[in-house]
Amino acid sequence: MSHIGKKIDEIDIKIITYLRENCRTNASTIAADLGMSVSAIIDRIKKLEKSGVIKQYSLILDTSQVGLDVCAFVEISTGDQSYLDALAKTKKFVETHPEVVECHSVTGTSMFIMKVYTSTMNNLEKLLGELQTADSTIQTKTSIVLNTIKQETFANLEEILK
Repeated sequence: MSHIGKKIDEIDIKIITYLRENCRTNASTIAADLGMSVSAIIDRIKKLEKSGVIKQYSLILDTSQVGLDVCAFVEISTGDQSYLDALAKTKKFVETHPEVVECHSVTGTSMFIMKVYTSTMNNLEKLLGELQTADSTIQTKTSIVLNTIKQETFANLEEILK
């Protein structure tokens, strides 16, 4: 199948796979491995960026090496608030708290789930206190990460889209 989705084909998936493993892989390496010209690879990468398939390039830190020893997932439930009110308050909170690295609207018993990193348990407690202060109607359920078994920035498209 040469056209996988609306925006990508098999060659794009191969390029994404290289960049997934190491976003600093240069176009000449990818071109040589795929038997294509460097300019064709660069053009494809630019199209993937322009179309929004590639949103950004990032890295994965060893958080314990930079002093962020506590990782937690915080589920947020609200009382009688409407979803839009809760969404607005949650957005405001996460935008002003850099400890929050992810926040998702979810189904189930919670409305939102956040992934946070702090340097200490005391700082996590402080962050949770600030969250409760920002909206007294919310309830939280916090799970502390003991060990990260797998951490990737996104799924391996070559394997999933076979």
